[in-house]
Amino acid sequence: MLSSQKHLILPLVGLLALAGLALAGVEEIHNVLELTGKATQKYRFSTDVATDKYTPPEEMDPEFWYKNADAEITKRLQLPQPNTKKAKNIIMFLGDGMPISTIAAARILKGQRQGKTGEESSLSFEQFPYTGLSRTYCANAQVPDSACTATAYLCGVKTNIVNIGVSAAVNYNNCTASQDPANRLTSIAEWAQNAGKSTGIVTTTSLTHASPSGAYAKTANRMWESDTDVASYGVDPSTCIDMATQLITQVPGKNFDIMFGGGMGKFLPSSIEDSHGNVGERSDGVNLLSRWQAQHDGGVLVTNRKQLLSVNTSAVSSIIGLFQSKLMNFHLDADATYQPTLSELTEVTINKLSQNENGYFAFIEGGLIDYGNHYTQAGYALDECLEFEKAIQLARDITDPEETLIVVTADHGHAVSIAGYPGRGTNILGINQHDVDLNGVKYSVLNYAAGPNQYLDDEGQRIDLEDILGEDQEAIFPSYISKDQGVHSGEDVGVFASGPQAHLFTGVMQQSTIPHLMAYAACIGSGQKVCDQTD
Repeated sequence: MLSSQKHLILPLVGLLALAGLALAGVEEIHNVLELTGKATQKYRFSTDVATDKYTPPEEMDPEFWYKNADAEITKRLQLPQPNTKKAKNIIMFLGDGMPISTIAAARILKGQRQGKTGEESSLSFEQFPYTGLSRTYCANAQVPDSACTATAYLCGVKTNIVNIGVSAAVNYNNCTASQDPANRLTSIAEWAQNAGKSTGIVTTTSLTHASPSGAYAKTANRMWESDTDVASYGVDPSTCIDMATQLITQVPGKNFDIMFGGGMGKFLPSSIEDSHGNVGERSDGVNLLSRWQAQHDGGVLVTNRKQLLSVNTSAVSSIIGLFQSKLMNFHLDADATYQPTLSELTEVTINKLSQNENGYFAFIEGGLIDYGNHYTQAGYALDECLEFEKAIQLARDITDPEETLIVVTADHGHAVSIAGYPGRGTNILGINQHDVDLNGVKYSVLNYAAGPNQYLDDEGQRIDLEDILGEDQEAIFPSYISKDQGVHSGEDVGVFASGPQAHLFTGVMQQSTIPHLMAYAACIGSGQKVCDQTD
């Protein structure tokens, strides 16, 4: 009896630890020392000395990646072209930390929620007519983070891990190198603005998080979100401008028509309480939101669902929405009357941006898929993926596929697997009822390579998880390697496209080619353009 109780208590310790995170809101978990490989120096029993990750010298030059993209476009143009249509509008949907395994598991969960076996279901973007694969490695990383990948799929250049908007000639935390004009990149958002298009960024994380920041920021450390953050890494914030300040005061951020996400604290001084009852995080005393409002006559700030849905988008010039002090909450935990859904954010974004007769570029991120996988709480990850696919369906329904290109992809994968020969209709969040390990113990359908809970007894043997997995969507799934969180994976991720020039997003491509393909379709930027083919 005592042994049986021990089996139940051990996993509950881990469950309570991460459940506490969920109850407190989604907390930042990315560690730049781990991402850069410097964390190994901290471990007492490590026999290895951490060294800087290697970057091939030729890849430090942005021109290397521009030429690579040009070659990949040219290769595709040598194939039969089904049309020569130009994309007036571009919507890029980014599922952060969304590997093919998460897509497959989410489609199964979607079907099972509808009372079906699940495997036969499809997500909205899986029905797009063209699919491809994106290679996600970064200039110095076999397995990337969301910063170097954002630089690839938004700026068209692969850079070093934790860098955003600067080339691979810039090393981690190197302020001086990040200020060198030769190392600073432009994004497809800026290319779109130069062509007279409206632009917007949407995320379920924070506006200064790595993925959306790829549209506007230039930094040698993804964690430099506020001036306080910059100083905490031993850098002078008056020299290296934090990302929140860049967004509000510099091109292209200051020209965004839409900015939706969390992270209100990064824009407010510590002397002010934000709309969500928390004090700001800035040390410089600057209220960036007041500065934004002063610069945007007719611009409005919204901080909750009711305010968002009451905005007359035809009567305002621009909208900034900050719906939490830090990251937005998981959909499963959110107060539905207070925090808008990703679909609601998407609809308001399209309604506003589509008023520009020259078209628009929108970046829309389902950012908490990644956090669910980091927590190894697959229920959260899959639910966030389903919210993501709903927003994509809505976007496709309210836009014209003859003029709006929609591209869906992920920045990187996560080390989660669906394995073990479970039968059709097996609960995707439950136990494989059709196989056991060598000790006769059944195991979960979903497993992570690394994470906080291995579910082992005192003898190091796996315990029965029948009472832990299956019903609780917040459950922590088992992992093999003991770490405080799940880790990214380095396999290719999917690319799904619909609309003008969608046929180009097929085959295997470098992630850094994606913005060049979108620019080709919309006739923006400095590279090849479909308009050149038809003139």
